[in-house]
Amino acid sequence: MKHLVTYPLIYPLVSLMLFAPFTLHAEDAPLISVKRMTLETATKIAQGAIATCRKEGVQIGVTVLNRDGHAQVVMRDVLAPDVTLEISRNKAYTALAFVSETSRLSSRATSPLAYVDGLAFFAGGVPIQAGGQLVGAVGVSGAPSGKTDEKCAAAGVKAVQDDLDLAE
Repeated sequence: MKHLVTYPLIYPLVSLMLFAPFTLHAEDAPLISVKRMTLETATKIAQGAIATCRKEGVQIGVTVLNRDGHAQVVMRDVLAPDVTLEISRNKAYTALAFVSETSRLSSRATSPLAYVDGLAFFAGGVPIQAGGQLVGAVGVSGAPSGKTDEKCAAAGVKAVQDDLDLAE
């Protein structure tokens, strides 16, 4: 038994050699790599949404969520009501959960899903993708119509879309 104590690293090496033919393929790997937006990118999205809505004469609240649904950037323009923050978060979360612009989900507003806390089935939420991979979502609230909210949210994403796609 003395040789077991003297050569403790030999057993992992032998195991590796014995099981080498059974190595994991990339799709079977136990860990995956996840793309994330930088704070600077999320901030540019929020600022782009605010700038676009200001051109429309509207002050808004905007929330940018990361791919896990956590707020990465939350901004409220000076005159936007506080409630715009909660609504913008719900729109962003809905866009993230359904990987769709929330304007496309309005038919679900009468389904049982409409009663789930945190979901908002009206225009103003846009998913954020990088090379076809979901990396987050943005929600905007405060304009007189959801159509304008969504236009501003989409403009925020458009401000960084080329950078996101080139990063892939």
